Amino acid sequence: MAVSFDLSKVHLPVVGVIPQLTQQLAIHNTLILSTPPGAGKSTVVPLALLNESWLRDRKIVMLEPRRLAASSIAQRMASLLGEKAGETVGYRVRFENQTSSRTRIEVVTEGILTRMLHQDNALEDVGMVIFDEFHERRLHTDMSLVLCRESQQVLRPDLRLLIMSATLDTAQLTTILQAPVVESRGRMYPIDIVHTEEPDVRQLPEYCARMIVRASRETEGDILAFLPGEGEIRACAQLLYAHPTEAVVHTLYGRMSLADQHLAIQPNRHGQRKIVLATSIAETSLTIEGISVVVDCGYTRTQVFDPPSGLSRLKTVRISQDAAAQRAGRAGRLGPGTCYRLWTMATTQRMAPYRIPEILEADLTSLLLDTAQWGINDLSQLEWLTPPPPPTVARAAALLQELGALDGGKVTPHGKAIHALPCHPRIAHMLLKSKQLGMSALATDTAALLEERDPLGRDAGININLRVEALRKHRKYGMQGKRFDNIEKIARSYRKLLDITEENGPVDPNHTGLMLAYAYPERIARHRDDRPRAGVFQLAAGKRAAVPANDDLAHEPWLSIALLDAGDGLGSVFLASAVNPADLSPFVRETQRTMWDTKQGGIIATRDRRIGAIVIQSEPLQELDEEIIRQAIFDVLQTEGDHILNWTAAVEQWQRRVLSLRKWRPDEAWPDVSTSTLLRHPDQWLSPYVHGVRKVEEMKKLDLFAILHHTLNYEQQQALNRLAPPSLIVPSGSTIKLSYAPSGEPPVLAVRLQEVFGLLDTPRINDGRTPIVLHLLSPGFKPVQVTADLRSFWQTAYYEVRKELKRRYPKHAWPDDPLHAQAVRGAPRKSLTP
Repeated sequence: MAVSFDLSKVHLPVVGVIPQLTQQLAIHNTLILSTPPGAGKSTVVPLALLNESWLRDRKIVMLEPRRLAASSIAQRMASLLGEKAGETVGYRVRFENQTSSRTRIEVVTEGILTRMLHQDNALEDVGMVIFDEFHERRLHTDMSLVLCRESQQVLRPDLRLLIMSATLDTAQLTTILQAPVVESRGRMYPIDIVHTEEPDVRQLPEYCARMIVRASRETEGDILAFLPGEGEIRACAQLLYAHPTEAVVHTLYGRMSLADQHLAIQPNRHGQRKIVLATSIAETSLTIEGISVVVDCGYTRTQVFDPPSGLSRLKTVRISQDAAAQRAGRAGRLGPGTCYRLWTMATTQRMAPYRIPEILEADLTSLLLDTAQWGINDLSQLEWLTPPPPPTVARAAALLQELGALDGGKVTPHGKAIHALPCHPRIAHMLLKSKQLGMSALATDTAALLEERDPLGRDAGININLRVEALRKHRKYGMQGKRFDNIEKIARSYRKLLDITEENGPVDPNHTGLMLAYAYPERIARHRDDRPRAGVFQLAAGKRAAVPANDDLAHEPWLSIALLDAGDGLGSVFLASAVNPADLSPFVRETQRTMWDTKQGGIIATRDRRIGAIVIQSEPLQELDEEIIRQAIFDVLQTEGDHILNWTAAVEQWQRRVLSLRKWRPDEAWPDVSTSTLLRHPDQWLSPYVHGVRKVEEMKKLDLFAILHHTLNYEQQQALNRLAPPSLIVPSGSTIKLSYAPSGEPPVLAVRLQEVFGLLDTPRINDGRTPIVLHLLSPGFKPVQVTADLRSFWQTAYYEVRKELKRRYPKHAWPDDPLHAQAVRGAPRKSLTP
């Protein structure tokens, strides 16, 4: 069915490349469109392509990173057709569907497209997928593109993929995707860039408020100010409220309701000047009516995942150059504008050119479950623009295994049920377990609270049960204010999914704790009674975290923690619930532990009942497996071997002799016997000697010199003594040790000068290839000369040295002709003859 859309009535820059776009898409199934900010690509392109023959009356699906952009773009396209959203053009965001059987263009947010792909791998009713604002490199965008390309290559070669962005690294994309680029130069209104001094990041709200006041005096039009997060926005807003101004202040951030977000981007009803304080949500896609001034603080807040702890932490970071360009572009969409940048021009040059792809810093649990559900067990099989980091993938796999969603890399029936729910696998696992326990109403309330901003704030303490009770009061009496509206909307959606009714009665805190334990099993925590301060807890994951000492939960014996930071050392708990340890039996595992504990003197072997790192009960093992003990010893040697084993000076010199030959004779098979290498692979040389070893003192008694020497074969042992001897005999008859260096420098012979009288040339080792360095000493063993050319020393420098030594050591012989003098070990004996 043809859709009537008159391009001639649209006066936006992207219209000029529509003919080229349609021509390329008739030939290629993948295309990249690069346009400047404000070119109109998001609204014009889908409508312009809707009647193309290759579409065959199928849908166009456009992926938008944010729900506000998705709904506003859909409504704008619908208005261009003289319709309402939900007719020809509709949108789908989480828990909201504005589409119908007539819908030909669907604007969807992250997660929706991947679910569409899982429901229908071939996307049979879709003719084109558009990836808008691709430069943001969101995790779900990368994931959706990978799956779409898989579908395109295997099932749907006719499926068109269009990647669109205003600031894009097109060179990298064209190389990877092997796709042509259509570029619109566009028409950008001039923007006056004003750089200022750089504020302390901790004072961004204050400095930004002052700059907004300055901008309101110096310019006309509405003002859009970018700040890192909600906290800074609220602080800046309070400062502006205290400053008398005719402008109306609006806030715009992701956790606001969709209705409140739309209010921020619409023109003021009374024609008043508007100030919009926004996070990076306002960088792209959205057209905020009336904006001609931008105040950019130069920072954003991003969530960085820490694989070792399994925690994510919010980090305030400097924006990239492409993000700065996007932000400045907001001022020039409707006419000439001004952008105040709270940093210097020099700082701009130091900014990264492009933002870091989210796949490098995010929790990959949902992504891994998505790919496993798709049938991919090895992520390296997929053609990623940016491959996911292996440590983060491993952490995600371990969590999914613990949740029972994966078994051997394959999705279990429980994993399929988890995947079917529109939330993080942790939350989905909790919701499914709650049905078995008859706690679904509590779980839906808890899930909604976990997914939204804390409605009570930190001043209310860390107990999540206070939030559950407040939500139920809001639902029952409507007395808790608007901050609970969106939370209740999410809870209601979950109740609908689980087909249950609401509950508004009292909450059993231990039941909430059990729900949290299912969502965050590694954050089950036991109070550390051995700590000097109250409120320190040991987590199942091994980390320790603290509850504020004045909080009601500080003295609870057990907690389930929902939210804590990933800081070094002692973490901080922000949201938790008490939990009855009797309810935690599903999380208890019986294990045998054999480990080396240097502080306790050696091998410790126990049978434990534990929840992760929390030992509930322990008893010593009587019968020990020698192979397990050997492995425990090898494990500790990799971290503590440099002081558990007896690395004597003789061992060190032996290592240096072998390493010197390894450097001097690279064609021969001399092994790497450096301490670091040996400790990385102790099983390859120490295994026969640790049988029966249990204690630290027994390890110290091991003869490392003999053990290591016997790692060489007989020929190598003989060659070592010949090519790199441990010592040399000098003319006096003394045997003097050589000092070898680990990196192959010539060895040093430190010898008293009188002991080498008669020695014409510098001694050589390594079959005469390597001269030694002589450190010639006085009779008092003080260095007097360093030389690798003894012949030259006798001919020149000796006579100067002789003058000084003769004055200082008059009882010693200092011959005029040292080459024919007798070498002596010490001072001459006095004659007994009268």
